[in-house]
Amino acid sequence: MGQGQEVMAAYLAGGDDIVRMARGFAANASPLAKENRVLDVIGRNAQWRGRECLNLIAPEALMSPTVRRALSSEFSQRAAEGEIGDRWFAGQAYIDELEALCVEYLKQCFNANYADHRLVSGMVANIAVYTAFTQPGDTILSIAQPLGGHSSNRDDGPAGIRGLRVVDLPMDPVELVVDVEGFRRAAERERPRLVALGASMTLFPFPLEALRRIADELRFILYFDGAHQAGLCAGGRFQAPLAEGADVLTGSTGKTFSGPQGGVIAYSKPEHDRMIRPVIFPAVAATHQVNRVAALAIAAAEMLEFGRSYMGQIVTNARALGWALAQRGFTLLGAHKGFTDTHQVILDLSRGMRGYEAARLLERANIIANKNLLPGDRPADWARPGGLRLGTTEVTRLGMGLAEMARIADWFHWVLVAREAPERVAAEVRAFREDFQTVYYCFENGLPPNGAVEPRC
Repeated sequence: MGQGQEVMAAYLAGGDDIVRMARGFAANASPLAKENRVLDVIGRNAQWRGRECLNLIAPEALMSPTVRRALSSEFSQRAAEGEIGDRWFAGQAYIDELEALCVEYLKQCFNANYADHRLVSGMVANIAVYTAFTQPGDTILSIAQPLGGHSSNRDDGPAGIRGLRVVDLPMDPVELVVDVEGFRRAAERERPRLVALGASMTLFPFPLEALRRIADELRFILYFDGAHQAGLCAGGRFQAPLAEGADVLTGSTGKTFSGPQGGVIAYSKPEHDRMIRPVIFPAVAATHQVNRVAALAIAAAEMLEFGRSYMGQIVTNARALGWALAQRGFTLLGAHKGFTDTHQVILDLSRGMRGYEAARLLERANIIANKNLLPGDRPADWARPGGLRLGTTEVTRLGMGLAEMARIADWFHWVLVAREAPERVAAEVRAFREDFQTVYYCFENGLPPNGAVEPRC
């Protein structure tokens, strides 16, 4: 058994075996061997995850070759602390120019008067919002996790760290949207300082204009946490949060935005800038990663050029995948509404195999997905929820379209229903991926040769 096979066997057995393997190697290997082992891991991962697998993880996306080069540029060795034009260090002329360009591109992407690029993750962006707009003891409304919410807006995340009282935001568990009348009653009763619209299971737009009217009456901050939807919003294929009434937008610069991992914040009111900017620096961002800013600026330029086509194909593919899975007997959330308006579709496996078991079985077939809570799941189901979340961002950027979504649905049926040997399917997936190695929707490679076609769902 080769080293890669040994590691994979240990991984499938559980995390403890991986830790024991690493501990034994680190205790006995020379420094050069230690370095070589890390390089070997990098190479094995690049081959498997990068060239042989179908990645349907919704929070992941491929970066363009130019964005990846920017991450390893000379900027990766530099530190920038302070504001553009007002730095703690000398030698910042080109860093100032780079960051000024990045800010302007982001403002254009999100139709905002202000944007900031220095947040090293979406979670840090959440922290900045809660620090700027709330005080410990304040009440907020946010979405509970079985209904699509995320810890970044709950008791076990930044909201809890800030000492906020978190109340569930009423959601319709069938329509998977905010229950506006229930929301009004909850807001009148709780008088929140802030309402967080943040979801990691996100299929349909928020009724922002209706919520804005309630926010104006009750005087709370309306916060759109677009961790997953930032690229869709920038590409004009979802909703325009700031134009529709949100006070502030945050998001991931990875995920649908398809740039380097990190966070972004955008807003338009000067009074909000006076509250947010001092929190970003010096409180939560000091010597941020300048190479990430370079990569983000390029990703933003790509979004401005290719975003509408790229994001449109992502949504088209997600709807087509949902339709193809339904045709093969799977149950999906939102089927009566066309499955999704985003990059995600959600499989409901609650009446059979659970999401955790399904994800591990698919992994053996070189298809990568993640378990996900469903509206009917209990807190006790956290480790083994009833659903699978699938995202089409990465496969779309590789040039896949409607025919490929149907083939992916076939493999899901073979593995999860027909119980074909996952290793047999893995061989087919590897052969299939040989024809999909080019990253599109970027200046190097342009658009894929096959155009977008709306599926008949």
